[in-house]
Formats: sequence, structure tokens, C-alpha cells
Amino acid sequence: MDADEKVVPGDVIDGQEGSVESLPDFDRAAESRALRKFDIFALPQMMIVMLVAYLDRSNIAWSLSPDALWNAKVFGLVEGLHLHGNQFNNISTVFYATYVVFEVPWVIAVKRFGANRVLAIALVCWSVVTLCTGFIHNYAQALAMRLLLGAAEAGLFPSQAFVISTIWDRQDCAKRICLLYMAAALSGAFGGLIAYGVETMGTRLGLAAWRWLFIIEGAVSVALCSMAWFTLPRSSEQAWFLTEEENEVMRVRRARNAAYQGNTDTFKPHHIRQAFTDLQVYLAAILQFGNTVSQFGFSTFLPTLLTGFGYTSLQANYLSIPCYVVAAISLFAWASLSDRLGKRALISFICCLPCVLGYAIVVGTSNKAAGYFAMYMCAAGIYPYNAVLTTWVSNNIAPDYKRSAALPLFVCLANISGIVASQIYPASDAPRYITGNATSLALESLSCCGVGLLWLLLRRRNLRKSMEQTGETGQSNTSYDDDRGPNFLYAL
Repeated sequence: MDADEKVVPGDVIDGQEGSVESLPDFDRAAESRALRKFDIFALPQMMIVMLVAYLDRSNIAWSLSPDALWNAKVFGLVEGLHLHGNQFNNISTVFYATYVVFEVPWVIAVKRFGANRVLAIALVCWSVVTLCTGFIHNYAQALAMRLLLGAAEAGLFPSQAFVISTIWDRQDCAKRICLLYMAAALSGAFGGLIAYGVETMGTRLGLAAWRWLFIIEGAVSVALCSMAWFTLPRSSEQAWFLTEEENEVMRVRRARNAAYQGNTDTFKPHHIRQAFTDLQVYLAAILQFGNTVSQFGFSTFLPTLLTGFGYTSLQANYLSIPCYVVAAISLFAWASLSDRLGKRALISFICCLPCVLGYAIVVGTSNKAAGYFAMYMCAAGIYPYNAVLTTWVSNNIAPDYKRSAALPLFVCLANISGIVASQIYPASDAPRYITGNATSLALESLSCCGVGLLWLLLRRRNLRKSMEQTGETGQSNTSYDDDRGPNFLYAL
């Protein structure tokens, strides 16, 4: 098989000896019914959870741009917590300290104990933290709440991406993972509007409006998220909405895929070590890091640019929605094309190009109209790049226990960008944010070029495996029982 061909579960290198024949066949119609039920019952829940999580997370974070900071002062948050100097930015930054630490343990727990149980605990924990944030009184308490929020929320996205990778074949994952990013983008479009609506309440029952923002969203989150224990599937083979026949079909289907790919679903401690020593995870994380810094710059620069046109903060929120609509349309279009073509590297590279050009425009000119157009270009590339790259990584990590560690490790390293990005966009650089936007331009260019390096690494591994199977190297590398073993082909 040529290394450039589309690779899907079931593809094997010529000469593989497998035990697939020992497994019973399964009803394809029942398989289709089961997968359709996951689309109907599981995916919408995942999107709602992502939307709620990003709204809860952005209660403080959305207020960090200079214009939104004015709204926060109207809310009374700064005065209520007696903040001064750089403390506001520190509250945002400290969230990532626990966020990056707890991602791997959460996803391993999802694999071990089931998605519904683990995610329900995490969801309720972060909802309670959000609710409690409405009753804090000083800077130290704010830091503590953000640390707890980061710890509780850490595993959400990588856990859901992992669950998707265990249900659908890898040529069908991108369009589903993109829905998670779409939910996050929707939270960016409407988070400020929700906050504005709460602000109009004013002080009620002796509590300032900013407190009600956390209390209301936290209470709603507790109500929604507590149901996850009963409504989310435990795994691809154990879901409450599947019939006994469909559960058995999913079990046999996963066993056949594992046999074809030459790996097992049995936990072995060295799978975790393999995840932490695989070069592709670190290379992909660097690429995601660069693009995520650019994403932060997009969400920071856009409202400032719009208020620079003379619009109020509320009007700026309205006018930012078309950008996020473009992001959502581009996200689904590129993810679907990536699934159809099976070309993760090519689509990732193409998505980078409008981002690079967009940041080049905002750095090179102070023209506001040009800057606004550039934000549409950035929106069209930033979100689909993240979705396709995440799918690419999840496609190329096996078995499940290795993926349960490697995928959150990849996301964890990429999310360090939140610490960096919150410091390179200081309010003093408004309205053009030359330093931050120039840094985003450089990192986006790195993400673009780095796609080629990741492609070369994986293609080289595929070619080496093919040569070993045909005896051209005179040896066969059987020392790995993960994706680096001889019977697994990497998707390119």
C-alpha cells in the first residue's frame, strides 16, 4: 500500500497476520443504527457541555480586553475584589496552571471508569466552583477559584475528543470533533451578550451584578451537568440508548478494528510511557500551541478593533457574531472535506494560509476596515486548523490506553499558550496590539510550516513499516505494541 493513500481502520500492510478471522462478523445495518444514535444522543450533549464550560470559563476571561474591562468595572468586579495592577490578568493566567496538569489524569479515568461517570463528576465540580465564585471577596479567593476551575475543567475537551475517537472510524472523526470547537466558538459569540444581559439586572438582594453572572451560570450548569451521569454513554460498547444487539455490534466492531491494527484494549503501564515518549505528540503540540496563541489574539483584538470604529461594547459584541459565523461555516466545511479526502496534513496547511495573511494585514496597516476584513480571514482558518490537527493526532495514536494519555498531553502542552497569550496582549498595547499580533503572525507561520515536518515524520514511519513487511530492510520491528508497531498505518 502506498503511504500517501487514505488510511482508515481496517487498512493493513500487505503480509499482516491477524486474528480477525476468529471474530464474528456483525450486522452493518445495526452498526449504522448504533452510530446514528450516538450522533443523535451523544454529540448534542457534548456540544452543550462545551458551550456551558466555555461560558463559565469566560466569565472572567472575556473581561480581559481593554474594552470589556470597562464593562467589568461597571459590573463592580474590580472594586468588589479590590483588584489593582496586573491582578486581573493574573486571575486569567492562573487558570492554566491546574488546567495543564490535570488533563492527562482525567482522560485516563474516562477510559478506565467510563465517560458518563468521570465527566459527570468533573462537570458538577466546575459548576459548583463557578457558583461559589459569585461569593468571593478578595484577590486570593479569586485565584483559588480559578485554580479549582482549571482542575475540574481540564479533561473536558480531550476526554470528549477521546470518546469520539473510540466510537467513529477515523475517517469520520473530524466533522464530529469540529462540533466541539463550534460550540466553543458560539460561546465566544454570545458570552459577552449574556454578561451584558445580567449586568442590566443591577444589584439584587444585596449582590452586585457581576456576582449574579457567576451564580446564575453556575446554577444552570449544576442542573444541566448533573444529568450527565445518566445521559452520557459510558463507552462505545455501553450506552443506555443502544439495544443489546447494537451494544454487541459495537463491541465486535471495536475488537475487529483492534485486531486489524495490531493492538489491544488491555491496559499496560508502558502505554503511558509510550505516550510521553512519542515525538509526534510533542511536534503536534508545538503546532497547536502556535495556532492557539493566534486564536487568543483574534478574540482579544476583534472587540478592540470594533470599538475603535466608534461602536459601544455591546454593539461590538453584535458585530463580532458574523466573524464567528464565518468561523463555524469554515470549521465544518474544512473538517468534512478532511474526512472525505483523508488528507489531514493538506487541509491543516491550507487552513493556516488565511491566518498568516490576516495577521500580516493587521500588523502591516492601521486601516480599521482592512483589519476587520483580516479578522474574517483569521476566523476562517484558526478554528478548523485546531479541529483537523486534533483529529489527526487522535487518528494516529493507538491503542486506546496510549491515546487516553497522549491526546490530553497534546492538548495540555498546547494550552500553555493561554499563559503566554494573556501576557503578550497587555492593555497598554491597545488598539493595535503590535507585539501580540506580530507574535501571533510568527507562531501561525510556524504552525503552517510545521505541518510539513509532522507529515514527513509520519510518512517516514509508514515507509519504514512497508519496507519491513516486504523484507527490504532484512528485519521486522516488533518491539512496539502501539501505533509504532508494524501493523499500524498512519493517516496523512
